[in-house]
Amino acid sequence: MCGNEALAEAAIRAGLDAYFGYPITPQNEITAYLAKRMPEEGRVFVQSESELAAINMVFGAAATGKRTMTSSSSPGVSLMQEGLSYLAGAELPSVVVNVMRGGPGLGNIAPAQADYFQSTRGGGHGDYRTIVLAPSTVQEIVDSTGLAFDLADMYRMTVLILIDGILGQMMEPIVMKDAPPRKDLPAKDWALTGARGRNQNIVRSLWLGEGVLEQLNEHLKQKYAEITEKETRCYCHQIEDAEIILVSYGVCARVVRSAVDKARQNGIKAGWIRPFTLWPFPSKTIAEAAKPDVPFLVVEMSMGQMLEDVQLSLMGKAPTCLLGRAGGGVPTVEQVLKKIEQTLDKTNNSTLKT
Repeated sequence: MCGNEALAEAAIRAGLDAYFGYPITPQNEITAYLAKRMPEEGRVFVQSESELAAINMVFGAAATGKRTMTSSSSPGVSLMQEGLSYLAGAELPSVVVNVMRGGPGLGNIAPAQADYFQSTRGGGHGDYRTIVLAPSTVQEIVDSTGLAFDLADMYRMTVLILIDGILGQMMEPIVMKDAPPRKDLPAKDWALTGARGRNQNIVRSLWLGEGVLEQLNEHLKQKYAEITEKETRCYCHQIEDAEIILVSYGVCARVVRSAVDKARQNGIKAGWIRPFTLWPFPSKTIAEAAKPDVPFLVVEMSMGQMLEDVQLSLMGKAPTCLLGRAGGGVPTVEQVLKKIEQTLDKTNNSTLKT
């Protein structure tokens, strides 16, 4: 299946109750697939009049305790930021899919990774976070979807699945399984399900009592710290003896994996770290891999957004450099290999001068 349709089917098998979305390239296959499949399953599908409407419909459905999702691409997700902040303020679980395209502005419909800042910094107003998952294969998209719903329910927050136009459109063989119900997920005793026989529940993101909003922010801070401790995920490849370590995610990680293997064949000891959660970011893993004479090369389809998180993780313990392409440009294996050689030459010359 192509990535977009695989994600849609995986969401259904993960128990998606209601989907709300508005068409935009390159994620339209998600909306089209769910338009057919959700009614077949007796579930809710609504093509909203805009992305603003879609995210607010998500808020309403999430408040009733249902598993709900929307999907869009970069400009559409920008329109959803206020709603995402409201979801965070009300602590409502939801899944949002961003199939990234080139920007800024309307940009183009080519794949990009320039929504990293928007995704990992919350995007909207106020102190909040979203968990951000970054699969790199269609099978990982499938596996990430069920995980996203579970994490959303576990922590009562939005989980963002961040892919790009290539992963959304490419077709790969997959194994699709029905997700078994999780036994350790908390009960949704906060949900708006009708108050007959019990005290009323109130879902809100407006907190006007003196000191009440600060208490909420302290609570969220503690929750985010717990998530950072328990849910950070990344993959490491041949970093133990590496003389250069590459960091990449998503579709770029596929290019980098091939480049690292070819570099090894050419006698260059290259290693690779692939963040799977962009937030929480695997800062500890990157910091532990740092050595003063081993540079980090960040490869991404932006002008250096993830680079900042790598540099913050390293705190000057190792040099960093960037191979970034934007506006729909995708790094090639040859470009990565050339950058590896240039970086090592520069590092070696710098060491000799020192």
